[in-house]
Amino acid sequence: MSLLSALSREKTPRVKMTNSQKREAGWGLVFLAPWMIGFLAFYLLPMIASFIFSLHDFNPAVPDQAKFIGFDNWQRALFVDQEVRLSFVRTLHFAAISLPIGLGFSLFLAILLNSKNVLGKNLFRTLFYMPTMIPVVAVVLIWSGVLNEQTGWINVLIERFTGITAVGTQGMRWLADPKLVYYAYTMFGLWGVGNAMIIFLAGLQGVPTELYEAAEIDGANWLQRLFSITFPLITPVIFYQLVLGMIGSLQYFLAPFVLNDGTGFPEGMTRFYMVYFYKQSFTFFSMGYGATLAWLMFIVALFMTVALFGTARYWVYYASEER
Repeated sequence: MSLLSALSREKTPRVKMTNSQKREAGWGLVFLAPWMIGFLAFYLLPMIASFIFSLHDFNPAVPDQAKFIGFDNWQRALFVDQEVRLSFVRTLHFAAISLPIGLGFSLFLAILLNSKNVLGKNLFRTLFYMPTMIPVVAVVLIWSGVLNEQTGWINVLIERFTGITAVGTQGMRWLADPKLVYYAYTMFGLWGVGNAMIIFLAGLQGVPTELYEAAEIDGANWLQRLFSITFPLITPVIFYQLVLGMIGSLQYFLAPFVLNDGTGFPEGMTRFYMVYFYKQSFTFFSMGYGATLAWLMFIVALFMTVALFGTARYWVYYASEER
């Protein structure tokens, strides 16, 4: 015991940095400085300021009348204002519909365009990616016409090929029916799956071809190769897209705001959380309460992201990871 205690008391000698190492470390800090300054100026300090705002009754029109109210805004958002909970439920409901459809469709396109049997793959990749270059506001306005119950060609095609009454007030009112509006907004998102498709395509092209050749020699068909080789090896890409898609769904705002000015039409179904946040902050100028809503969204998104990372060990496969 005395020997162990003597060894524990012995100080570890400090290794001095050479001049070249100091110079290298200094240049490293120089190159990191723009990022550190940007992080402090545009992320950390605004977050601290928004938390301070959440403790005040603050109207940006009369900033000199700001009043410290402690955690009253937090109490209101968590226990009093029922619209906060309802808007969260609507947002999660929409995410549960749009996220699987969006990820599945972009992965389907990537698998299709990665096939060696498809002619003109480069052309199709370009065509599928091009819609992402169109501004989102323009996309929303275009699709509002496409889904119009009177003249939209979606309803015209449905009625012509299925015989179902789709055109007219008695037909499929995509943007006015509470049961269909989330699927209509999902179509808006499908117009811009080009980014996700390109990322999935990069993941698919990173799968070693010798694995497919060995499986084919063993008699595995296309579906068996897809589920036994392709999907397991691109799970890191799927996980990445899932995290980004979840965060994007929680922040969904532009389409309901452009179409309905944030009124929640139809029947409040499109009054998502970020729409409610915008109304409180920039329509009613309750900036303190809006800051509280923003922090609640940050906490929920952080919790859901951590939960996803917690599940990753059970289904995400990394080739360099020891199992």
